[in-house]
Amino acid sequence: MVLPVAFKGAPGSPYTRKMTAVLRYRRIPYRYLLGSAADKAGMPKPKVELLPTFYLPDAQGVLEAVTDSTPLIRRFENDVVGRSVIPSDPVLALIDAVLEDFADEWVTKAMFHYRWVFADAIAKAGAVLPVHFVGITANPSVLDTAQTQFAQRQIARLAVVGSNQHTAAIIESGYERLVDLLDAHLQTHAFLMGQRPGASDFALYGQLTQLAHFDPVSAALTLERSRRVFAWVEMLEDLSGLEPMEGDWAGADALSPTLLALLSELSQGYLPVLLANARALAQGEKQMSVDLPSGRWQQAVVPYQAKCLRWLREQFVALDEKAQARAQATFEATGLTDLIYASV
Repeated sequence: MVLPVAFKGAPGSPYTRKMTAVLRYRRIPYRYLLGSAADKAGMPKPKVELLPTFYLPDAQGVLEAVTDSTPLIRRFENDVVGRSVIPSDPVLALIDAVLEDFADEWVTKAMFHYRWVFADAIAKAGAVLPVHFVGITANPSVLDTAQTQFAQRQIARLAVVGSNQHTAAIIESGYERLVDLLDAHLQTHAFLMGQRPGASDFALYGQLTQLAHFDPVSAALTLERSRRVFAWVEMLEDLSGLEPMEGDWAGADALSPTLLALLSELSQGYLPVLLANARALAQGEKQMSVDLPSGRWQQAVVPYQAKCLRWLREQFVALDEKAQARAQATFEATGLTDLIYASV
């Protein structure tokens, strides 16, 4: 890896915030490229424009544009020694990966919903977020045009994310439960993974930078329900001064009741939607639907999330027999056995 590592991002991107927090915690030097800085520097283009985009050498040493925060975290684990965000116990590492995926692929639905459904949130996001791309010195007419175009484009994506008249109540009640569950956990643990952060902590932090601190409706709701969660987001922004020890990881075979409760929440929406999406994709369908405890979920099929399911299952299969039995015990206790065994 060439240091400092260069990447393009934006403050309004939860995945950018996830990765900047990881880099700070791991003390990996970086160059953060805003707006058109990457283009001006002649950086390569990614196949799909996603944020953050990292510029890293390929096998031949040629710089390439790389996206997707989850594999990037694993790549950095291999390239830079120390201050790991992947638990050393492979069973806890699997649990961490499941929670990371939950944050990246499910909690992000709440982030997008609260940003692009409510009028006050649309007004704020539309006014502020485009400035990160067109530039702080842009004239008012350019900013006004960017605001309209940006908001229209993002609102049109609500259907892709899964926010609609059928799912709105499911998303909102689920976010309220998440805040309450996280508040309960943080009363005895500094992080999801114990007394040191895992990849899942940074994934959840990334979504909460927007939900708890930027978008007005969800921010007010978060602060009302949990000052602890609101403050936790501020704390995770820069953990470069934390000195983690191996014993700070949670015990995979003796997870706290509060973390087990959080894992159980995944069976209420994340898991059944993940499985229904994979089944619909396998059958060549464009739309998927599934009955959840809180109502019927309907949205467009998301091919990437079928990959997420496959990666988690591959991580389970890679465990030895004893580790698989340990992981299965946790999944059985939290209603998540279908994550591994349900047919798709």
